[in-house]
Amino acid sequence: MKAKSIGFIGGGRITKIFLQAFQNKSTKFENVKVFDPNSETLNALKKVFPDIKLVETAEEAAKQAVVVLAVHPPMMGETLGKIKDVVSEETLVLSLAPKVSIEKMAAALGTTKIVRMIPNATSYINKGYNPVAFHESFSGKDKKQFFKMLKALGKNFEVDEKKLEGYAIVSAMLPTYFWFQWEEMQKVAQATGLDKREAQKTIEATLKRSISIFFNSGLSADEVKNLIPIKPIGDAEEQIAEIYQSKLMGLYEKIKA
Repeated sequence: MKAKSIGFIGGGRITKIFLQAFQNKSTKFENVKVFDPNSETLNALKKVFPDIKLVETAEEAAKQAVVVLAVHPPMMGETLGKIKDVVSEETLVLSLAPKVSIEKMAAALGTTKIVRMIPNATSYINKGYNPVAFHESFSGKDKKQFFKMLKALGKNFEVDEKKLEGYAIVSAMLPTYFWFQWEEMQKVAQATGLDKREAQKTIEATLKRSISIFFNSGLSADEVKNLIPIKPIGDAEEQIAEIYQSKLMGLYEKIKA
């Protein structure tokens, strides 16, 4: 696929995820330029993706047909201020940050060709589940072209902008709530006699089937949970549930637009 030039402001984890997804699917752009104030971050990215071009200013990255704002919300105001005289009405601005609304970005940049996305880490293997919100001026044709350009990321789908922060909590960050637990289960499995491959295969297979029965069996949540009588960490469930409510809802209040 031959597409327009693209510039990334921010060269951290999410930019690496995008670039890896593009590389996996041989998605090509005329130019890929990346700016980050940290030279070490840029140099590390260049080693993995030698075809990208490193630039010294955010303005240079923003001169591309598509500019991706891969910065944290506290840096968004400063970033928009730097690029407002560079982006044109033809520039597609894609923000990956929660909290800062399309309306605020449009007011700061003086353009309406703005999209917000909450990307998922699984885009790294082209299996992302990425909600997208468009400025109200986008036509159906423009939306279709956007989805085609970024199809390497996985499943990208349109949602109401007000729901983006909710997706950030229950989708984008969701793997972090479980990955460490799966790692610990691998250790337990190996300590009980399974080899590494057996441990990984068993945990993966069981998790997939557990998800399927929870959501697709037609049983209620309580009925599913009652299928297994022995619950080794059942006495900690209430504490874990409280952690979910306090930590996640607290974070949601901080990041919602």
